Amino acid sequence: MSIPEKVTYFNSLVRERRSVRGFLDKPVPDEIIQEIFEIARWSPSGTNVQPWHVAVVSGEKLNTIRQGFLERFDAGEKVVTDHPPDQKTPAPWQDRKRACAKALYDSMGIEWEDRPGRAVAARRNYEFFDAPHAVFLSMHDIFGTQTASDVGMYAQTLMLAMTAYGVASCSQGTLRNYPDFVRETLGIDPDVKILFGISFGYEDPDVGANNTRTERASLDETVHFYQ
Repeated sequence: MSIPEKVTYFNSLVRERRSVRGFLDKPVPDEIIQEIFEIARWSPSGTNVQPWHVAVVSGEKLNTIRQGFLERFDAGEKVVTDHPPDQKTPAPWQDRKRACAKALYDSMGIEWEDRPGRAVAARRNYEFFDAPHAVFLSMHDIFGTQTASDVGMYAQTLMLAMTAYGVASCSQGTLRNYPDFVRETLGIDPDVKILFGISFGYEDPDVGANNTRTERASLDETVHFYQ
C-alpha cells in the first residue's frame, strides 16, 4: 500500500469511528476479539511502562455487572469513583458538551426540557447500550495523571482496531462509577483503579441514538503552530 493509500485509509478509519449507543444481540467471535486486543497491546506508553490494566467482560459476568449498575442507579445510590471528576467547564468546552447532548437527544426524540426522558437516556449507559462485551480500563494507584494519558492512547488504538474489524464501540466515563462493585465482581485487586470503560459489539442500525453525529472544532481553534 502506497503512502497516499495509507493516508486515505487511516483518515477514513478515524472518521468512521464514533460512539455507538445501541448494539445487536450478536457476540463478536472470540478470535476477532483476540486479534483486536493483540493489535492494541502495541500502543505507545512513556518509557514503555504499559500501565494499562485491561478487563474484557462478556456473558454472565457482564450481565451481573449490568444488573448491579442498574440496581444502584434505580436506587439513587451515590456515585463513587476512583478518580476525581473534571472541574466545572466554562465555554467553549461547556458549549461543545451541550451541543453533543442535544444532538444525542434529538436522535432519540427527547426534548431538552424532558428530564424524565433524559434520565432514561442516562440509564442506558448502565445497560451498556445492550452491548455483548465491555472492557474496563484501569491503572495501578501508584500512577497519576501523566500515566493516565498512556491509557488514553491505548483506548484510541483499541477503538481504531475495533473499527477496522467492523466492531462498534462507545467509550463511557459512566463505567468508572461504583468501582468497588466492579472489582469485587471481577476479582480485581483493590489497588487497580478504574478510569473508564468501553462497550463494544455490532451496531444495531435501528437504534435512533446511532444516528447521532457530532462536529469537531476547527484546526485554528484547537491547534497552535509556533515557529
